[in-house]
Amino acid sequence: MNLVLLGAPGAGKGTQAQKLVAEFGFAHISTGDLLRSAVAAQTPLGLQVKEIMAQGKLVSDDIVIKLVQERLACDDAKKGFILDGFPRTIDQAVALDELLSSLSITLDAALYVNVATEAIITRLSSRRTCKSCGYTAGADTTVCPSCASEMIQRPDDTPAAIQIRLDAYHKQTAPLVSFYEDACKLKEVDGDADPDVVYAEVKRQLSL
Repeated sequence: MNLVLLGAPGAGKGTQAQKLVAEFGFAHISTGDLLRSAVAAQTPLGLQVKEIMAQGKLVSDDIVIKLVQERLACDDAKKGFILDGFPRTIDQAVALDELLSSLSITLDAALYVNVATEAIITRLSSRRTCKSCGYTAGADTTVCPSCASEMIQRPDDTPAAIQIRLDAYHKQTAPLVSFYEDACKLKEVDGDADPDVVYAEVKRQLSL
């Protein structure tokens, strides 16, 4: 099963991806992780990315596509993959289609975790993140259960900052829902429910 994961920040995409990975062994391919790993490994592409980021510029679609291509060549991706954080725009979706076609890989579905804007603002503004290990929990968690460090509210988890992120999402990424719907690839689930309920619907939609 090869998937693209769609949804606004805070929709719970990561939670559903983790559940799919745990049960089915799919490769979870996050472009943010790819960029960080390439920089840390100092690969030729990683050195390019490091220089671009040092200049405060955005990494080009061409470089991201090359990183995705390298990742898709790994053995675990041959069992199925979940693309998380890419594509973000229609242009990137078209480039991804061209890449997959050139590799003779079929994209089975675009899974859209749909959550109302108001619910996302409430969810993210009440989120607390461990300043040491990145573990996330609700506002009532003050000490990280994973490493015992302090739980804090990230600067981008305030209501005003969340709204800016959502505005960018609706402008750039939301059109992908229609793109994949037109391609008959879209599978939609209601992300407002309990994560386990959402996951059951994810599996039903994907016939897993």
